[in-house]
Amino acid sequence: MENLNKVAGITLLFWIMKILATTLGETLGDLLSMTLNIGYLISLLVTLALFLIVLIIQLKADRYHAVRYWLVIVGTTTAGTEISDFMDRTLGLGYALGSSILFASLVLVLFAWHRGEEKIEVYPIVSRKVEIYFWAAVLFSNSLGTAFGDFLSDNLGLSYLNGALVTAAIIVVVVMLHYFTRLNEVILFWIAFIFTRPFGATFGDLLTKPLAKGGLDLGTIPATVITTVLLGLLMAYSVWNDSKNNVRKMYPE
Repeated sequence: MENLNKVAGITLLFWIMKILATTLGETLGDLLSMTLNIGYLISLLVTLALFLIVLIIQLKADRYHAVRYWLVIVGTTTAGTEISDFMDRTLGLGYALGSSILFASLVLVLFAWHRGEEKIEVYPIVSRKVEIYFWAAVLFSNSLGTAFGDFLSDNLGLSYLNGALVTAAIIVVVVMLHYFTRLNEVILFWIAFIFTRPFGATFGDLLTKPLAKGGLDLGTIPATVITTVLLGLLMAYSVWNDSKNNVRKMYPE
């Protein structure tokens, strides 16, 4: 049987959903570790377990489905929040050192991917081995993005809004490089993937943190619910759009 693609296409909808998924990962991670007060270690174990469950379901599937795929993305963003916070607050490494370790881990994954496959392609992905490389890179990218976003706010003292503006500016530069230069598209993809994480994370902090700290003080529960509903609506649209496109392929005009 022919192997089928397992991942989402890289479109504008993809990036919008990625930002919402990162916001959800931030608010959900803070809900577990802070609001429910179960601690960073327990939160990390819980989120890693949930991530592994949805990842196994995704790996066993024979084709792409929006809900499965985005549940794994949310799993990586939530686990990434806990990995970053655990490294900084429990192990005491700090966000600068934590970011360096996560960046080195991402580089090692991409190096192994390129060495094993002689190329790196993020779409389409039909091989399980390549898909494992992909999800490992996604997990480290989202963890790195979380640590970098917290570095901007905690170490550099930027407000959550200013942190979001800084990362948004970097994303705009990456988009400009994509359209107006011949820089490697895979490199640009991973740069954008990393920096959409702190953008979503700082936006999540903007929604949940107290007014005195520059946030809107909505709380982790309302922010998580709102973000879940928005992401769910876009998932539903994605499923509907994929079904419509499949029908067109089966019955071309």
